[in-house]
Amino acid sequence: MAWRTKSVEQSIADTDEPDTRLRKDLNWWDLTVFGVSVVIGAGIFTITASTAGNLTGPAISISFLFAAIACGLAALCYAEFASTVPVAGSAYTFSYATFGEFVAWIIGWDLILEFAVAAAVVAKGWSSYLGTVFGFGGGTAEFGAFSVDWGALLIIAFVTLILAMGTKLSAGVSLVITAIKVGVVLLVVIVGAFYIEASNFTPFVPPAEPGEGGGGSEQSLFSLLTGAEGSNYGWYGVLAGASIVFFAFIGFDIVATTAEETRNPQRDVSRGILGSLAIVTVLYVAVAVVLTGMVSYTELRDAGEDANLATAFSANGVDWAAKVISIGALAGLTTVVIVLVLGQTRVLFAMSRDGLLPRPLAKTGKHGTPVRITLIVGVLVAIAASVFPIDKLEEMVNIGTLFAFVLVSAGVIVLRRTRPDLPRGFRAPWVPVLPIAAIVACVWLMLNLTGLTWIRFLIWMAIGVVVYFLYGRRHSMLAQRERAAATTP
Repeated sequence: MAWRTKSVEQSIADTDEPDTRLRKDLNWWDLTVFGVSVVIGAGIFTITASTAGNLTGPAISISFLFAAIACGLAALCYAEFASTVPVAGSAYTFSYATFGEFVAWIIGWDLILEFAVAAAVVAKGWSSYLGTVFGFGGGTAEFGAFSVDWGALLIIAFVTLILAMGTKLSAGVSLVITAIKVGVVLLVVIVGAFYIEASNFTPFVPPAEPGEGGGGSEQSLFSLLTGAEGSNYGWYGVLAGASIVFFAFIGFDIVATTAEETRNPQRDVSRGILGSLAIVTVLYVAVAVVLTGMVSYTELRDAGEDANLATAFSANGVDWAAKVISIGALAGLTTVVIVLVLGQTRVLFAMSRDGLLPRPLAKTGKHGTPVRITLIVGVLVAIAASVFPIDKLEEMVNIGTLFAFVLVSAGVIVLRRTRPDLPRGFRAPWVPVLPIAAIVACVWLMLNLTGLTWIRFLIWMAIGVVVYFLYGRRHSMLAQRERAAATTP
């Protein structure tokens, strides 16, 4: 049956299988570093300026708060689940214990898309910043009519190597690089604060203007369903901006994928998730306030797609800041790729261990990591990032993440009712009100994504359904156990 659930006890028992055992090397500080390192990427250096100029005006800080609230509600649900089911796989594993195998497969398939596309997109961004920092023309090499982004290839190869050598090593590398990029963010905030002019905050929420976005499937799903015209600025612009800047928060949920590798997951996973989210929210809002105080939003709008933090500093004669910001973005993107590939491998590891994907892939090596999966993911992401033009698929990451948030939030309600006896190292407050609020917030953000993004998402999900019924359903370890139990006298 596709709706069979895997008990929490069985999920935990499976973590002790000798051939598929992950090493428990991580503490709460490692998890917080992972969270901060994946969330603070190039988004803070680029998406803030473009969204403020085109959609929200100075109210971009409110958009960040709206997005942070939606993430915070979901984070509390993730923290409870991770402390109750400290097993690799995050939303996939949680869904298996609450909604059954088919839903677990769907969310696992969704996470594969989310992490793979995000890692490839970020790797291409890393390559472009590499050219900016070191002064050469990007990381692309031409071979006749065929071009390869060797910069993206380089970062994926580096990340694959250190992840194969152990999660603790990855955490150490992430700590060093995260310290650099957080230092750059703080420098931006401190230096930029001296150039703030109060007049740039007026009007804080600019009057609404008719949107200039595309029609048809390029509109948000909300606009398509209601017939309402999109608008730039105004409160609708602020809400639409929250759906865009949400991309800058993506990643804290990856902390939950490392629960199985944490020494004290009942305590430390919740600390890592909530701690990292709190840190990045403060930094994001501070950057948003400084940016919109340094330069008028109309100037950011006029800069078009080139608007970024360096635009504001250049407008104030602080030209050296552009190089520093590029260094910060390069460092930021390095750790983002590390943790995205880590999350991808752990989801695939959990699905393979359960038999929904070929089980031999879940075999771990001498460093206690799934080396086979790590190498396969590295190769596939490297090919995607270095050869294919995938920059337009960024919104796919948003919709995939939000879908996972919805299922995890609903799962907390279900597991509280079906298994109230389970020990919970962390309990989300105000259940079921808080998870319902998380679901509503995430669905609202999903509705503000374009119709084209929804079409692509549904096509990917349809492919996943086919793969499940052709392979996963018949090879499921849970199904095999059930068949064995049924034939045993």
